Amino acid sequence: MTKTYTVELTDTEDKALSSVCNQAEWITNAATARASAAIDSVVAVNMAKCNEDGIAIATGVDAQVAQAFERGYVTDGS
Repeated sequence: MTKTYTVELTDTEDKALSSVCNQAEWITNAATARASAAIDSVVAVNMAKCNEDGIAIATGVDAQVAQAFERGYVTDGS
């Protein structure tokens, strides 16, 4: 499953950004890089908390992220 987000830039922001990169590629790269760092953080928290609580760690990164949310080890930041 994927998500689509819309980003709004002013004409000035768009023009300036176009002078240094492809805007769509940069935005995609920034979002995926931040998501990757967040995944690493959530997996680390989940592992520590599962060990602390003496429960089995879910198998696979997707399952570990889901487990961390289900058990309340992490919450939605919105």
